[in-house]
Amino acid sequence: MFSIGDFARLGLVSVRMLRHYDGIGLLPPAHVDGATGYRWYAADQLPRLNRIVALRKLGFTLNQVAEMLDDTVSAEQLRGMLRLRRAELAAQVAADSARLAQVEARLRSIEREGAMPSIDVVVKAVPAVRIAELAAVAASYEPEDIGPVIQPLYARVEAELAESGLTVCGPGVAYYEDVPEGVMVHAAVQVSGELAASSSLALVDLPAVAEAATAVHHGPMSECGAVYEAIAHWLSENGHQSGAYAREVYLHCPPGVDQQGWVTELQIPLR
Repeated sequence: MFSIGDFARLGLVSVRMLRHYDGIGLLPPAHVDGATGYRWYAADQLPRLNRIVALRKLGFTLNQVAEMLDDTVSAEQLRGMLRLRRAELAAQVAADSARLAQVEARLRSIEREGAMPSIDVVVKAVPAVRIAELAAVAASYEPEDIGPVIQPLYARVEAELAESGLTVCGPGVAYYEDVPEGVMVHAAVQVSGELAASSSLALVDLPAVAEAATAVHHGPMSECGAVYEAIAHWLSENGHQSGAYAREVYLHCPPGVDQQGWVTELQIPLR
């Protein structure tokens, strides 16, 4: 038998929490000393405590926890719930991290206000290219909406290219268009050859652009605001208007989590 303090330490909870669980009948002690009122717990009560804590962290109320424990939730069911909650929390952390990166990028843009951009903008013709692509809709053109859509798309494109019958002959290309639901995101790679009938990739001839304002961005795409700002200044100073979303040509994007070494050319068609 363990005192309430020892049991709290073994169960990684507070004494106050154990007293509360006892008070509502969720986890009464195995024995209460009639003379002193001291609570004593047994080792075989730890599994129930673990289930209570796990279910609470999943977001269930104490009343719901009591009902679930009375229905005897199996260890496998609980593991499934915990895996689902872990995935939800991981997705939330990723979303919060992306949002923080965007805030930091905006702050850097604010700090650069008034400084002359050192990014070169070049006007050039963009040739037509044949691409293999997959597409999906993002809620908006904001990076926090584009990232979670385009990254899985490129993972699928890469996986399916091996069985597509196509040969990669150039860098990846992403382009965007407005749709009623938001923005259609096209994740593509320049290819040659004939597409296997069984492939879910779409083979598209991306048309040439007579004139595009282009600039090169170094680093993650979530931090490309300075390049867009430089292009915006150039368009204003030279009396041009943009005719569409920028195409993104991924000149150098080594695999891995760190995108600091990425090199991407932004191509904005001129109208």
